[in-house]
Amino acid sequence: MKKYPIYDIQRFNCNSVNSDLYINTFSNHLVSHSFVEEPHRHNFYVLVFFTKGSGTHEVDFDRFNIEPGSVFVLQPGQIHHWNLSDDIEGFVVFYSYEMYNLYFGQKSIDQYPFYSSVTNSPEIVLDDVETKAILPFFNSLIEENQANNMLKQDKIMNLLDCIHIELARKYIETYVHEAHSYNVKVKSFEQFLELNFKAEKAASFYASQLNITLKHLNRICNEILKKTTTEVIIHRVILEAKRMLINKNISVNEVATELGYDDYSYFVRLFKKNTGMTPKTFRDSK
Repeated sequence: MKKYPIYDIQRFNCNSVNSDLYINTFSNHLVSHSFVEEPHRHNFYVLVFFTKGSGTHEVDFDRFNIEPGSVFVLQPGQIHHWNLSDDIEGFVVFYSYEMYNLYFGQKSIDQYPFYSSVTNSPEIVLDDVETKAILPFFNSLIEENQANNMLKQDKIMNLLDCIHIELARKYIETYVHEAHSYNVKVKSFEQFLELNFKAEKAASFYASQLNITLKHLNRICNEILKKTTTEVIIHRVILEAKRMLINKNISVNEVATELGYDDYSYFVRLFKKNTGMTPKTFRDSK
């Protein structure tokens, strides 16, 4: 059952030779794609940089204020929508995992810190100096995308990578105090969790999948994510429950069953404990 729209790049880029890449100014983007202001998901990466205007951006039920200098980096599968002022302006870039990784070969897009974990913040706020420094890269992206120059694809990909490098430096300065060997284990844990969270809720299961003790996995989660392993698991379950509850054609009982809870009342108590409201109250608030 379809819960909410999941868009692919072809929806935005149907006339382009390169269907794995979409580049536009934000105001032009809204002219033909106003539906992006309704809750939806993408199966690709999203990079948005605002240079003018205001509003709010809700990503997986967390709300962020939009201002000049706001950058948002979204991973595939995240549900989001905008509430924007009439004078909004900026840049929007969509690209697929495969396109980025095939071009660069020796590195993967998820090696950038803002894409290394599903728990990372999707927001980066640049100050005036940082905004002025990164703006030429976005302007060059637009110019190169509209032109028909030799080695066009190469320049676009390298401009995009330069943008990621600048954002990574800012992101690390803001959110990551130091590189940590535990990050590799966290990434592996999250990959196992994404595949198994509906069926497996026990922290010990994930520790065994990683060939480490539960005590060590808890130490890693506490150090990097500031949560216990169980809290990380439950956070992922509750996020999926919220995503499913948006679809009012599926009952709360069906949501509970889909997420692996045969005891409906237990699911309701778990949801309320972690959100402060029952599933029905959450649904009615949306």
